[in-house]
Amino acid sequence: MLTLRPCRRFTFRTLAIGAFVLFASIASPAIAQKKRIPPGGNIAVVADERLGALRVAPSLSAHLIRRLSRGRFVSVRANKRNHEGVYFSQVVVTRRTSGWIQSEALVMSGRHGDDERLAHLIGGTDEFERVARARIFLDTFARSPLRPKVLLALGDAAEEAAEQLTREATRRFERREIPTDGAPEFSYYLNFNGLDRYNRQSVTFTFDREKKRFHYDGAAWREILRRYPNSAEAAEAAKRLEKLSLRN
Repeated sequence: MLTLRPCRRFTFRTLAIGAFVLFASIASPAIAQKKRIPPGGNIAVVADERLGALRVAPSLSAHLIRRLSRGRFVSVRANKRNHEGVYFSQVVVTRRTSGWIQSEALVMSGRHGDDERLAHLIGGTDEFERVARARIFLDTFARSPLRPKVLLALGDAAEEAAEQLTREATRRFERREIPTDGAPEFSYYLNFNGLDRYNRQSVTFTFDREKKRFHYDGAAWREILRRYPNSAEAAEAAKRLEKLSLRN
């Protein structure tokens, strides 16, 4: 028995470590892949995925290596204007992947005018695109004077998204009747998978159980009042929060 005890302790410890490693390998790859910082150079982030083609040479007709998604970090090694007048950046994506991408696809915290360019991109029509680009802006440009404007736009896009999510959830749950003897009805709505991609952008919604409607929780508007109370956007943020309180 004395000779078996160390083996048992070692076995249980080994199994525990193995289980932890297995869990980490399953749970974290998507997050790690998105947030992984490539080695060397000046760090940039893909903000306009429409131009996110990584190519073998600085030409729009060069062979495509892969598409880089919005929010992907890259390391910029060089910049070049080709014979067509298009600016390209030579970037490293991973230790094994590099290539050329159109410069306008990227934003960098230290590059003059990138905050203005990205703020302009946020004015699109799709609610989620506006939210996602606003989040990139806020994560990249910590000292930009345009932050109050972007926070206001983020909140407005999120509230518009709440209306769309309400319609989608209503259609979903009308087609599939919610059991009356199971989980609470509101929990089905707050588990609606349409909320997932907004949750990954740190955008949270509340749910009006009586009217069965989603609403943005107003976090961006409150941040404007807290951090930029003297900005032009503060008065607008206050109006939106007052309107939100009346709804709740």
